[in-house]
Amino acid sequence: MGGWKGGTVSIGRSIEARLDRMKFDLKRRYGWFRPAEVRPYRGHGTERALYMKGRVLESRTINPASNTDTKRTNLTNMARRFLSAEVPFAQVRATFRGQEITNVANEEGFFDLRFDFPEPLEEGTVWHPVEVEILWPDEDAGASATGRVLVPGGARFGVISDLDDTVVQSSVTSILKMLRTALLHNAHTRLPFEGVASFYDALQRGADAGTFNPIFYVSSSPWNLYDLLEEFLDVHGVPAGPLFLKDWGPTTLRGHEKHKLAVIRTLLSTYPDLPFVLIGDSGEKDPEIYHRVVRENPGRIRTIYIRDVTTRKRDAAVHAIAREVCDLGTELLLVTDTAAAAEHAAANGLISPDVVPAVRRASG
Repeated sequence: MGGWKGGTVSIGRSIEARLDRMKFDLKRRYGWFRPAEVRPYRGHGTERALYMKGRVLESRTINPASNTDTKRTNLTNMARRFLSAEVPFAQVRATFRGQEITNVANEEGFFDLRFDFPEPLEEGTVWHPVEVEILWPDEDAGASATGRVLVPGGARFGVISDLDDTVVQSSVTSILKMLRTALLHNAHTRLPFEGVASFYDALQRGADAGTFNPIFYVSSSPWNLYDLLEEFLDVHGVPAGPLFLKDWGPTTLRGHEKHKLAVIRTLLSTYPDLPFVLIGDSGEKDPEIYHRVVRENPGRIRTIYIRDVTTRKRDAAVHAIAREVCDLGTELLLVTDTAAAAEHAAANGLISPDVVPAVRRASG
């Protein structure tokens, strides 16, 4: 059954790729193709390597968001995000400190870049700029953009956080509420949970002076929403960090657990000497996913915080998982507000006790 299922997915991807290429060729032939633009996403790295993902799309116009935007404006912008046209198999060139690499995007316009260094990068620099330009199909247009790659310096631990119903209020347990929020609001009008910005800033600063603990965000939201989520973090003062989203398509729409596990495994492998704090919510499968991560990585996970957004029945299941996680040597806390997580973090040396009153005030 597994082989049949895998073969079906492979055939589906092949058909999808051919259709995308045919559509692109028709646009080029009849002059319907708009200028291409490159969109580098926030990357991550170490002193020995930088990793960055990005996408090449036909240019589109999305009006700048504000607090006064109408629901119609927000809906129009959201439609433009999802109706964006990828440029399959575009060729890009990336430059970092004189080193150049080229890469060809896949059928959905996504590309992955990696810089390797014989000598380690100097310590102290956190975000590194990487220049990316399109070589094909708009080799004469000079379309380019600057991406940023996070290289943690002086970290005591890393943080991996979910986004929906963990950082941003999304109501994923109610499909109608979730759709209304996603379609009719923007980065300014969508709301974070109270106290999140203060708590995450405290986690990034840690309990010791001179510490910078990286925060990574992983979500099953589609890459089409990348600009909105990046702006959301900036607007609401939530610390910047690489975002790991998902490609939504006929063959990739499901697989939330697989996607999140793959990202977490990659990050733990990239930073083998760094312990991690995991943050999620009870609405989907974060407790189950994090439980598996603890089993696979003994001693690597310091604490797990799960925001309680569900019913008592679900809470009972999460408490049962917490007991199993505790038997593995890691504490999982189901919390109703950010202040409770901050108080626990301070008591366990993750953040400075001095910031807890500010988180408590921000949590209402």
